Amino acid sequence: MASVGDLKAVVKDTLEKRGVMGQLKARVRAEVFEALDDRSEPKPVLSPENLLINELIREYLAFNKYRYTASVLTAETGLSDIPLDRSFLTKELNVVDDMNSQSVPILYGILSHFLKEHEEGPCQRVENVSAEKQTFRNILRGRNTKASCLHQIKGQ
Repeated sequence: MASVGDLKAVVKDTLEKRGVMGQLKARVRAEVFEALDDRSEPKPVLSPENLLINELIREYLAFNKYRYTASVLTAETGLSDIPLDRSFLTKELNVVDDMNSQSVPILYGILSHFLKEHEEGPCQRVENVSAEKQTFRNILRGRNTKASCLHQIKGQ
């Protein structure tokens, strides 16, 4: 007959293999944070930059189904339960939103832009870019990649 310790180990391994353990840990953290959160204490006013950053992070978390992490972010930062409209974010960030980019968080397009900048300019750091990353290229407008890279080289 298996011991209690053996049974615990098997259950833990099974939960980890199914990907449930991480979700459980995140859920427990979110619930503990929620229980400890003092709602009577007002949240600090977010600067416009912090608000945009937090909204980009929230969109990324929602896309990747990190619900509990997103709930902690919302509670901790005092974000509204209703996210800012994507069209507002793209307008504020001067981002071009096309059919390809609309299916992923804005952060993916921003990352893709900077990976491309390093790929095309004299300060190339990324040699192989996957086809998935290629899909989200040229989302941001108004960037001069070569001038940006030259500025980096001169600054070194």
